[in-house]
Amino acid sequence: MLKKNSKIRIRKGSGNVFADLGLPNAREKHTKVRLAVAINHILAARHLSQTRAARQLGINQPKISALSRYRLDGFSVERLMHFLARLGCDIEIIIRQRPSSRSKKPSRILVSAA
Repeated sequence: MLKKNSKIRIRKGSGNVFADLGLPNAREKHTKVRLAVAINHILAARHLSQTRAARQLGINQPKISALSRYRLDGFSVERLMHFLARLGCDIEIIIRQRPSSRSKKPSRILVSAA
C-alpha cells in the first residue's frame, strides 16, 4: 500500500509503448503490432483454425502461432501487409509532406484499420 507522502510520477504516453520504453526500432515495432492486430482480428472474425489460416496466408502453422502471440521478429512490415492483402484487405499508404521540413518532431508512421 502506498503512503500518503509517496510521490508517484505519472507521465503521459506517446501512443507508442515501444518508444516510451526506449526500445530500438520503436516505430517499426509499433507498425508491426498494429498490422498484426488487424490480421488477428480478421482471422478471429472468420473463425479460422491456425491450420486453415496458415493455408490462406501461404505460411506454416508455427508462423500463425507466432503471429497470434505477437512474436513478430520473423515478420517484416511488407510481409504483414501482404497477409492483409491475401485476406482481401485494401492497403492504402499516404505520403504527406510535413508543413515544415525543419520540424524537430520525428516523422510518423500511422496504421489504422477500418
